[in-house]
Amino acid sequence: MTRRIHVIGIGAGDPDQVTAQAVAALNDTQVFFAMDKGAAKDDLVALRRHICERFIREPGYRFVELPDPPRARNGDYRQAVADWHAARARVWADAITTELGPDGVGAFLAWGDPSLYDSTLRILDTVAAHVDIDYDVIPGVTAIQTLTARHRIPLNDVGEPVLITTGRQLREHGLTGSAVVMLDGDCAFQTCPPDTRIWWGAYLGTPDELLMAGTVGAVGEEIVRVRADARARHGWIMDTYLLRSAD
Repeated sequence: MTRRIHVIGIGAGDPDQVTAQAVAALNDTQVFFAMDKGAAKDDLVALRRHICERFIREPGYRFVELPDPPRARNGDYRQAVADWHAARARVWADAITTELGPDGVGAFLAWGDPSLYDSTLRILDTVAAHVDIDYDVIPGVTAIQTLTARHRIPLNDVGEPVLITTGRQLREHGLTGSAVVMLDGDCAFQTCPPDTRIWWGAYLGTPDELLMAGTVGAVGEEIVRVRADARARHGWIMDTYLLRSAD
């Protein structure tokens, strides 16, 4: 018998973004595994619980919260991430074997879509080398889709590509054309020319949603201030933005 795992994309924060396919997978699940990232991020687990309460028709499922191993913040970045993923894989493998029966069904609820800057699939691949599991992936609405919908803009210029990147990469390589920037803790858009267009959003799809748009020169400093205030107030922040060069 093989344990089955659903990796379910749950959207960027709005429960109305949960798809019919995701609802079916939610109702097929006995045990939901969630990472405990500390008191400051309790509402991330709370939203996952809310989604289950809203869409699961029969009681009987349960949540298992797992301690999130710390990630080194200095030294080689890629090695730090690899070590962190390996530590998570050990935690997940132990939890799956102890909390899920040999023919049980578990799930991980991935913010947005599991394919986009999310470590779940890489970690499960490692787990699968040591634990007998089979898993499937249910796509979700991404923060990128929610950002462009909220700002009522197309993602790309006519016939032009769009780069999806990180704040670290933007700071190192600069901007050419259009780019969506994720995982930016340092407001790397400040390195762009003042006439660069920016569409920014935080806590997308939630009641705490924040939106700003304009040029980096006109709204950049205000985004930095608003972002810092929101992070201090909530204890965490998830934000993303679209940049478009003036050229």
